[in-house]
Amino acid sequence: MSNATIPDAFRPLLGDDVKAFANLATLLPDGSPQVTPVWFDYADDKIRVNTAKGRWKDRNMRRDGRVALAIMDPANPYRYLQIRGRVDRITEEGADPHIDRLAKKYMGADTYPFRQAGEVRVIYVIRPERVTGMG
Repeated sequence: MSNATIPDAFRPLLGDDVKAFANLATLLPDGSPQVTPVWFDYADDKIRVNTAKGRWKDRNMRRDGRVALAIMDPANPYRYLQIRGRVDRITEEGADPHIDRLAKKYMGADTYPFRQAGEVRVIYVIRPERVTGMG
């Protein structure tokens, strides 16, 4: 399936200058949903999220790449973007600098302050398949 287009009116929510969180829904082994608020960025028409290897969302996305994200406008909670898509790529390459980049966007910190000893960071590249906006 090809990429769905993000409507121009909602593209500002995806920028580095907006601290919009995404609520990421993944599927647990029994098929029930699991939702986590996550930091994200947008590059090459795809959403990128970052987590540590072994966490629930990591295990879920490796097993089943179908995901959904709800991105609420921090200035207006009645305005949001909903994206359903698939994980296109999973990589550890560049994941440490990526989480530092997200820490800069969301916290103004030069490095990610919550890193755990031995933690392996992973980037998930999500291809939007269906996109709707509200508000």
